[in-house]
Amino acid sequence: MTKLNSEWNGKDGLSVSTSIKSATEISTWLVTKLAEILELDPNSIDPYLDLTDYGLSSIETVNLSGDLENFLARRLSPTLLWDYPTIDALAQYLAASHSELESLSTQAVSPEFYRFDLTPEYRKFQLQLEEIKALGIGNPFFRVQEQVVNETTRIGDRQLINFATYNYLGMSGDPVVSQAAKDAIERYGTSVSASRLVSGEKPLHQELEREIADFIGTEACIVYVGGHATNVTTIGHLFGKNDLILYDQFSHNSVLEGCKLSGSSILAFPHNDWEALDEMLASRRLHYQKVLIVIEGIYSTDGDIPNLPQFIEVKQRHHTFLMVDEAHSFGVLGKSGRGISELFKVNPSAVDLWMGTLSKSFASCGGYIAGSSALIDYLKYTAPGFVYSVGISPPNAAASLAAIKLLKAEPERVSRLHENARLFLDLAQKKGLNTGNSGGSPVIPIIVGDSLKSVQLSQQLFEQGINVPFMFYPSVPQNAARLRFFITCTHSEEQIRFTVDTLANLLVTGH
Repeated sequence: MTKLNSEWNGKDGLSVSTSIKSATEISTWLVTKLAEILELDPNSIDPYLDLTDYGLSSIETVNLSGDLENFLARRLSPTLLWDYPTIDALAQYLAASHSELESLSTQAVSPEFYRFDLTPEYRKFQLQLEEIKALGIGNPFFRVQEQVVNETTRIGDRQLINFATYNYLGMSGDPVVSQAAKDAIERYGTSVSASRLVSGEKPLHQELEREIADFIGTEACIVYVGGHATNVTTIGHLFGKNDLILYDQFSHNSVLEGCKLSGSSILAFPHNDWEALDEMLASRRLHYQKVLIVIEGIYSTDGDIPNLPQFIEVKQRHHTFLMVDEAHSFGVLGKSGRGISELFKVNPSAVDLWMGTLSKSFASCGGYIAGSSALIDYLKYTAPGFVYSVGISPPNAAASLAAIKLLKAEPERVSRLHENARLFLDLAQKKGLNTGNSGGSPVIPIIVGDSLKSVQLSQQLFEQGINVPFMFYPSVPQNAARLRFFITCTHSEEQIRFTVDTLANLLVTGH
């Protein structure tokens, strides 16, 4: 091994001499480590096989990256195992020197690295589509919805019972909400046409942010133009290379992308396991400056809810920040829809960052962060996804504002939503359907296991007049493919009973 003259500032604050390891050494270590994790014979590990094909969970992948950092005694990009997904590719990359990379001529570059239609990722994607098409059901994606989607939808010339929308409270399409959007267009146009920081600020923006902060119970709020971008830019901006982010292993893609962008050390903890999180922090907290814990109010693939008071207790004991993604719980949980803090009767100030989206319960598009005045002031002047992006459009802002006010006037929408969700869950469980950990939320999965079976079942229900999406790996764990039902306050008891009966019959008879 060749010694380097540089040093690595390890996570424990000590300087550690680094060394160059050969591709063979790195490959051997990775094979041995992967075999250890999966409890396999090292000889059965193929260095040219995509790591995802071994069924590694997100927590195992992230922790493997951390162990690799320690083995090489240097910091690695948090996205490295995604950028170089095979053992051989990863080992070759890590072993290559800068000068060797520069010496490669363009003539030596394989077409798969400069023609997108030949990239391994695209070719794998095409094979997946071909598998679905082979079922004889056509392309089940991008089906055009030809009306307001709530408890029903129209696709082509067919009216279907709809469980594929998170219009939980029926606000999208409500006459009051639609009129507010129309009025905003008449006064302000369809776009603010600038960053809010420069010249895109409208009275609607400030009123909406005050309304959200008041509804949740925080000091202030900032509204971004996109929900996914809210997590990416906020997490990526607030945390950096000297920090640690611990996120639930079932966290949304936007959380993971924000973690990658931050350059922080990142670790996944077992789903909803605050005790495991506590143990992880006990051995790691003092090695970092800022530490962030990220959980969700309702997990969008499983429909379960974390024990918020326990996570707050862990956060307070270890002096970390806590972020709660309420994309699916804002407007849904609690007696009046104020979210998971209302459900557990906790003081909203105990959570540092409340995140949510406006595209679910509040009939619009965009996302928000609510919290202390200091946090929001800093984000409004510095967050790239806010400063360098156009502001949320007037009709979108007005629609969400009207929806929140309407919910305050009609809290019975939340009660009806809870009743419908309980009815669907109770009926499904009585039929012996696998609803996973779902409980207390309008997100109810029916887990069927096999990926192709989930696609077929979704299509069979479609033929029976029921529209419900399927989900399979990597959106959910291997062998946990499912149908995901979104319940709304506008579903009727008849629609729910018919759907559960039809679903149960299909699972029993296969037709």
